[in-house]
Amino acid sequence: MRIAPLMSALILAACSTAPPPPAAKTEPPAPPPVKDLSSLLPATGRTAARVVPNHLLDQDKMPGGTLADYEAGKKKYQLFVVETANNEDAALLLIDMKHALKDPEYLPNFGGYFGSGGTRPVFVFAKLQYLAGVTGLSKEDADPIARILAARLK
Repeated sequence: MRIAPLMSALILAACSTAPPPPAAKTEPPAPPPVKDLSSLLPATGRTAARVVPNHLLDQDKMPGGTLADYEAGKKKYQLFVVETANNEDAALLLIDMKHALKDPEYLPNFGGYFGSGGTRPVFVFAKLQYLAGVTGLSKEDADPIARILAARLK
């Protein structure tokens, strides 16, 4: 009769599972490669253009995109464009940007927002699968430049 408890213990030991190995630390996935969209940005007045791999305009929720520096007379400003997978993603990114701006003002004639992004004014809008905009100019100065940029997004 001593064999029965011993056999029960052996059977239970055989049925138990070993603890799972500790999970390996995984690095966060690298952001997807960002296309150079500088061909969509006007060439007039452009002094530089670069692809920013992630967090465009130093915004946590912004993916990467193309950022270009411009000079027109004494005014210095930047244009940016981000390509998303579709129109809906661009619209959602616009809402994220609205929440990132200080005192965002909705621009009904443009369907975008104007506000302060850190220390610089930002005029941002979505068109098709793109999020684009102007930084560094007043709303009045940014509007015609944003319209030129919007016309180039096809």
